[in-house]
Amino acid sequence: MVTMNITFRSPSLMRHVDLAVVLPADGGFGPSGPIPMDPSKKFRTLYLLHGYSACKNEWLMSGIVDELAMMCDCAIVMVNGDNSFYVDGVSPHLRYSQFIGKDVVEFTRCLLPLSDKREDTFIGGLSMGGYGALYNGLKHFETFGHVIALSSALITGEAVNSTEEPNMVGATRSYYSTVFGDLTKLQESDKNPEVLAAQTLAAAKEKNLPLDVYIACGYNDFLVKANRELHDALDKMGFPHVYEEGPGSHDMNFWRDYLRKGMYRIIPKPEFTNPFFIEKED
Repeated sequence: MVTMNITFRSPSLMRHVDLAVVLPADGGFGPSGPIPMDPSKKFRTLYLLHGYSACKNEWLMSGIVDELAMMCDCAIVMVNGDNSFYVDGVSPHLRYSQFIGKDVVEFTRCLLPLSDKREDTFIGGLSMGGYGALYNGLKHFETFGHVIALSSALITGEAVNSTEEPNMVGATRSYYSTVFGDLTKLQESDKNPEVLAAQTLAAAKEKNLPLDVYIACGYNDFLVKANRELHDALDKMGFPHVYEEGPGSHDMNFWRDYLRKGMYRIIPKPEFTNPFFIEKED
């Protein structure tokens, strides 16, 4: 297993930014032992987004990234998204959606042996990053074939009704305006996941591209109501997705378990036992 910290200049953000990449350094393990590395191989890739007030290290320190890279034989790319919600902000140097959907994907594919196939390219995240995975997975649906959105911070309604009094995470109306733009038009814009989902569904049908979205949230998560409402809205419009709830709150224990589930939906779980990890029984 190789872990790389990389700095490159993002045209969309107009500055240098950091990435972390985890890549299987060998061919993995089979029933008979190590499998030799194929130098011509192109890896499937998961682009993984962190939550509010965190950074790429939130996932790097979670204990799940190395495991999934090895078990799923894929590359995992973690980015710093600041507190941007991974959307294009009001200033030219705050184009975080363009950064995620174009800059990072193009740069990592040039630098590393990554597949450029849509079906091999996934995006996932937790909380703010869950929103970001949904938003960018739908907005850039021709790039990302699969979306894993965990405990998504679906807070556009809260942003619309915000004031300059800081909320529980310190966000104010001025902050939300910087991120989302004109708040009086937010719910009708594509930054509302329901609006974007309807637009993406129509566009994907026109291009005959399949959509695959996995959404999960804990029973005791303060965001569960908003996630249920999105699930109901997606059901009504016929948007293909899987929604799951389970025991847990807004914490890494839940996100580790459901990132596994989300990945094993896409890449079937290996039948052999990995010698380096003791897996939790279902």
